[in-house]
Amino acid sequence: MKRWLCVVLLVLGGREMTYGQVKFSLNPLDAAFVTRDYDKFWQVFDKLDSTNGNPFGEYLDNASEGLKPFVDYLDVEQLYQTVLTRKQDYLKSRHILNDLESKSKRVRASYAALKFWYPEAKFPPVYFIMGRFTSGGTASENGLIVGTEMLESLDGLVGLIAHELIHYQQDLSGNNSLLEQAIAEGSADFIGELISGEHINLVPFRYGTEHEERLCREFVDIMTTDKYTDWLYGTSGKDDRPNDLGYWMGYKISEAFFAKQEDKKHAIHEILNFKDSLTFVKQSGYLDRFMAK
Repeated sequence: MKRWLCVVLLVLGGREMTYGQVKFSLNPLDAAFVTRDYDKFWQVFDKLDSTNGNPFGEYLDNASEGLKPFVDYLDVEQLYQTVLTRKQDYLKSRHILNDLESKSKRVRASYAALKFWYPEAKFPPVYFIMGRFTSGGTASENGLIVGTEMLESLDGLVGLIAHELIHYQQDLSGNNSLLEQAIAEGSADFIGELISGEHINLVPFRYGTEHEERLCREFVDIMTTDKYTDWLYGTSGKDDRPNDLGYWMGYKISEAFFAKQEDKKHAIHEILNFKDSLTFVKQSGYLDRFMAK
């Protein structure tokens, strides 16, 4: 997630490609960071006590290119009710972007690192929006989206941006199996950490490392299905596992694949563009002894 008090441009030259009204940079140091939605949200928020009814139509009606695809999902009435219910939680993020410049050099460095590893990388705009506490970050065709209301500090911001940046580069195809989704998420963690030096999913990573043998056996049994529960986006409560262990599993598979390749830049290309998750996991060798059983 990111927040700017205005539109911050990291401008050091470079070519750009335009998709609709949004500029996508081919130079890692020439990517746009947009805080227009963040600023507009607080302008509307300040009208709560002086306006009868719901003022957030003004926020959504003036959405940036990044926010527009999510306007219907946010829903003006649901957003209003969430703000009323969680007003104090929103206020915690009011000034969180004031020290954003302190992170800018590290963001630039991670972008440059991706350019080294993956020369064909594109660097879409990063939009800092205010939502309903449902998503910290996501990647869309219009750019990277940061849900600023989810941030308690700027710690981890560089890693978060790096993770979503990797999702934007991915060109994957398959059957949406648990295995494919786990590799998609885990590889974003792996490459994101490689370029930023930050790991954003430490809780599932620690748990996975402590219970590796059991979890690998369990995962192999269901990895070709679409049964995400207990691995991605929610747990059943059957044990003490944290959310999103699939991120850890996908990270370990990607890490093993990367380690086996002599040409590391080609390995990054393959991780970002794999077309068959089962072939990919076999090439990694990470689950070989469990798959053999």
